[in-house]
Amino acid sequence: MGFLSKLTLVSTCLCTTLIGTVHAADTLEKIKANGKIVIGNRESSDPISYVVDGHAVGYAVDVCNSVADEIKKELNLPNLKVVYKTVTSANRVSELLEGHIDMECGTTSNTRQRQQQVTFSTSYYVTEVRMAVKATSGIKSIADLDGKAVVTTQGTTSDKYIKMNERGQQINVKNLYGKDHSDSFDVLASGKAEAFVMDDNTLAGLIARSANPKAFAIVGPVLSYEPYGIMLAKGDPKIKALADRVVTGMWKSGQMDKLYKKWFQSPIPPKNVNLWMPTSDSLKRLKERPNDAGIA
Repeated sequence: MGFLSKLTLVSTCLCTTLIGTVHAADTLEKIKANGKIVIGNRESSDPISYVVDGHAVGYAVDVCNSVADEIKKELNLPNLKVVYKTVTSANRVSELLEGHIDMECGTTSNTRQRQQQVTFSTSYYVTEVRMAVKATSGIKSIADLDGKAVVTTQGTTSDKYIKMNERGQQINVKNLYGKDHSDSFDVLASGKAEAFVMDDNTLAGLIARSANPKAFAIVGPVLSYEPYGIMLAKGDPKIKALADRVVTGMWKSGQMDKLYKKWFQSPIPPKNVNLWMPTSDSLKRLKERPNDAGIA
């Protein structure tokens, strides 16, 4: 092969590599090329992100629909298709990293550990980690769990707080893991575990959806305050700036307050149960100063 031919080949390979890199890091260009926005959602994280009659619904889904509308305007593609794809606690990060989804709108806490692989928009919610028990269990505190089985969902941060309290209060529990939130709740309901440690909004949604909501209670101290943000590809400032602009705008305009009332203080599908969750102090602080800060 001659020098010019080798040079052409090297240049072609270099351009292909560079173009591939640009496309991989440019979510908006990827969406434009594919002709659709693929959004990851959760199956049973009521009322934040869940599925009813085959359709993604919830507080976070409404937020991401607003982001999708802004993407359509940005790309000047009003008829751009929006597709929701269900992800789990275990695969949500890999689905984004492998390009199977363009963003994730669920109950993913913005942690500094996750920030090593992905990035997050301005937070749209802050949850409080607590525990659900059977109302007749007599369990009121972490100390009451000594010698008992406790379930949490595989791949979630709540498991960390169980272990932290085991060490701090010198109690011994048997840790069980559900493959998703619904599975974890079934472990609690069946009596295989005495408590289910998870985000309070998820616990409230699962209890409301259960056959007998009065049979369960959310108890104990707040183990952690965790911010939820839209999970996005790392190293893509354009999509992050767009998502931040939308979420911050929703806080400032009062739209986020309307969404909270819709999903936390009004009847919601599928059973039209009202969660009647008061606005927490941590959520009020986020409203006052919207940010994308992660936690340890």
